Formats: sequence, structure tokens, C-alpha cells
Amino acid sequence: MNGPSPSARGSRVTISEVAEAAGVSKASVSRYIGGDRQLLADATALRIGQAIERLDYRPNQMARGLKRGRTRLIGMLVADILNPYSVAVMHGVETACRQHGYSLVVCNTDRSTEQESQHLAALRSYNVEGLIVNTLGHHAGELQSLHDELPMVLVDRKVEALEADLVGLDNRDAVRQALDHLQQRGYRDLLLVSEPLDGTSSRQERVTAFTGEIARRPLLQGQVLQTGETFREALQHFLVAPGPGPKALFAANGMAALAATRQLRELGCRLFEEIGLIALDDLDWYPLVGSGITALAQPTAEIGTTAFECLLERLRGDREPARHFDFKAQLIIRGSTHPRG
Repeated sequence: MNGPSPSARGSRVTISEVAEAAGVSKASVSRYIGGDRQLLADATALRIGQAIERLDYRPNQMARGLKRGRTRLIGMLVADILNPYSVAVMHGVETACRQHGYSLVVCNTDRSTEQESQHLAALRSYNVEGLIVNTLGHHAGELQSLHDELPMVLVDRKVEALEADLVGLDNRDAVRQALDHLQQRGYRDLLLVSEPLDGTSSRQERVTAFTGEIARRPLLQGQVLQTGETFREALQHFLVAPGPGPKALFAANGMAALAATRQLRELGCRLFEEIGLIALDDLDWYPLVGSGITALAQPTAEIGTTAFECLLERLRGDREPARHFDFKAQLIIRGSTHPRG
């Protein structure tokens, strides 16, 4: 029996059409595509297979998953997909998903509280089996409600009162490494440049660690500056103000490093003769600026992989208390922190 091709029909082939072409019931076709072929007679299975191939039938995997209660979809909420850190971690998550037969659904909140709420509702409607969340932290109630329904792992940013696994950077150790390096290189007057804190736990942890380290190091003077409308003016004031010795910037992430580098160029600084610079994250463009920017590289692939593996353990029934995985940053020295007298 030769029916019209899918392109001739102009619509997707249905299971009913396969059953009709093979001369069997829809239930038999469902058994065939559902992995229960052993329940069918060899001749019946052969006819169904030939009909599927002839009609180019492609099962609706989403519908099958919903029927079985398994979609093999993992949701990932990303606060800012323009941030290279987010992209790198997402790549690690997606690679691990693929290796275990899962697909990743990514929603970008674009740093919008409203968008985050809408995306959380959308991910719930997609019937994802688990969630990996890099959140603004402004919807703790909605996140808790979702966590009550399905496994959830947080990346980089914690949410108070949400007992979920957290995978990210050891921020205190990263800040300590940065200040140890700057102090050893002879810098004494330091400025931490951060994106606006806006409740983001990882940014606050880095600021807190910085002020704590400065307080216990009598040779160093330090202050914190957030990017924004007044950033250029405040940076210029730091550059010309008297201090205890050579000056250096510590950018708290890649976006802060980009903002700082742009302003230093526009202010006419000779990079990096007049001022040092060290940055968290290690982005592709760092080696291309001046003599290269010294970096504290985050193991983003490992963070993404670990986040998925934590989620997979929860999906398989692990009910242990929430765990925290804090990875160490790797110091990569370039010319932006050359030794000062």
C-alpha cells in the first residue's frame, strides 16, 4: 500500500496513518515505537517498521514523554545570557545533559524580575524533570514552590531559605588569591569594581570578602565602586586621589572588567603602566588588551557539569540534605599586574 509522501500531504504523519498503512491497530504501532516490540509478532513488527520508513513517521517525543510522566527535559534559568560566564556554564550543563540523554531548555531573564517570573511559569508548563537556576533571587516563593515539585540546583547564586544544592565559586578564596597577588606585586591602593549588587549573593560575597581582607592587611587601602551612571567620575577620582602606593583595580567579574577597561581607555590611561588590573573570570579578550589582563579563571565547564550531575542524583532519588560545591579559581598572571617598586 503506497500512500502519498509527507511533503505531498503537507502535514505531519500521524500514528493512525501508520496503523492504516501497516494494516494494524494504533495500539500495535504504540507498542512498536514504545520499545515493546517483543509483544508483537515478527510479521506485524516488520509491516509497522516498513510503514514508518515509507511514510517518514516521526513520533512526537514530547507527547510520549508526557504520557509516561517523563519528558527528559531539563530547564535552565539564566539571569543574563550576555554574560560570558553564563554561556560557559550553560555549555557545561548542555554537554552533560546530552551525554545522559536529556535535552536542555534555556530561559534568559535578561536581569528582569518580571521576565524571571514568566520564565519560571513557562518552565513549569513544559513539564521539565528538573531545574538548574542562575537566579536574580527576587522570587524566592515561586522558586520554593517549584522546588517542592521537582529537583532544583542553584548555580553561582544562593537564595536564602531555599534548601537546594548550590554549585559555584569559592568567592572568599578567589578574593584572597587576588589580594595576595596584588600585594606581592607591590600594589597598595586598591579599588574593587563590581556590577550593582541588587541582591545577588555572589557579588555581595566578593564585596564582603574584599572589605574583610583589606581590614586585616595594614599595608593596603581599599574601596568598592559599582558600575553605573557615576562610575566614570568615581573612577577618575580614584586615579588622581593620593594613596599609600601604586594603584590597581580588581574587577569582580567579566562584565565589570569590560566596563573598567573601557573607562580606563577613555580616561587616557596607559594600560597597564599607570594602574594594575586583575579580574575574576578569564575571557577570550583578556590577553588582547595591552600586555594582557591577569585573571582568576573559574572552572565553568566543571561547574556546569557538576550542576547537572547533582540534579541527576536528585532525579534518581537522592534525598540527602542540600550540598554546596565551591570550586577554586585559578590565577593566570599576565602583564596587567607587573611588579611595582
